[in-house]
Amino acid sequence: MDSKIAQTQALFEKFKGAYAKKDFETSCTLLSQLKVKLTEFQSLPPLFRQTSTAVAELQLARSIFEHAVVLSIMTEDQEAFERHFLQLKPYYSDTRSVIPPSAEEYPILGLNLLRLLVQNRIAEFHTELELLSPATLENPCIKYAVELEQSFMEGAYNRVLSARQSVPHETYEYFMDLLAKTVRDEIAGCSEKVYDYLSLSDAKKMLMFSTDQELLTYAEEEHPDWEISKGCIYFQRAKETVHREIPSLPLINQTLGYARELERIV
Repeated sequence: MDSKIAQTQALFEKFKGAYAKKDFETSCTLLSQLKVKLTEFQSLPPLFRQTSTAVAELQLARSIFEHAVVLSIMTEDQEAFERHFLQLKPYYSDTRSVIPPSAEEYPILGLNLLRLLVQNRIAEFHTELELLSPATLENPCIKYAVELEQSFMEGAYNRVLSARQSVPHETYEYFMDLLAKTVRDEIAGCSEKVYDYLSLSDAKKMLMFSTDQELLTYAEEEHPDWEISKGCIYFQRAKETVHREIPSLPLINQTLGYARELERIV
């Protein structure tokens, strides 16, 4: 085996050992060292030079970046996820004729779609879909993200929240938890506008919490302006806060004034 590949492989084994122990600080340090090692390989993107060790180098680099993507999920670092995914992507799109496919490709492609959905980057979500083949779109990991986006766009929030129970890969749980929070915040915001109050049982059902304690914790952490009393959640104080922040009547009068001035000009 080429000495550079052997050294990089040995360092990668140390990285995987630290990762298995959930020693993420050491894992991140070793990952930085691995990236430096990869700069010595001439066959990697963007050069793609044909060398006698190209296949081994490409496979090793792809595996390193796949682990880097998953590590960013474990450390809840979305910026690192995007950076590592972009570094990994050429190994999926530009090396199919050189190295065999990876078992992690579909889970990671689906994970990236889920990230774009959580970040509300819908245009980029559909752009990524257009780059996938019809066969890839039938993969369970990809279909999961597509169906989730459809439910979200339709406002079928119950389907979005219940989808957390059927993730196709354990790494999806992080983004699903973020998406569940986004959905609950949306439902809570609509509830404030529609109702003066809700019983705890109705609010728990609407926000799809399993227990009263989960609901109370959510209310305390995310909506401290809600008043909880006698088995109900009162939104009135939240409404009054909004009214103080947005002086509707002066804005209406000002708009009517502009309209009258425009009529005079015309």
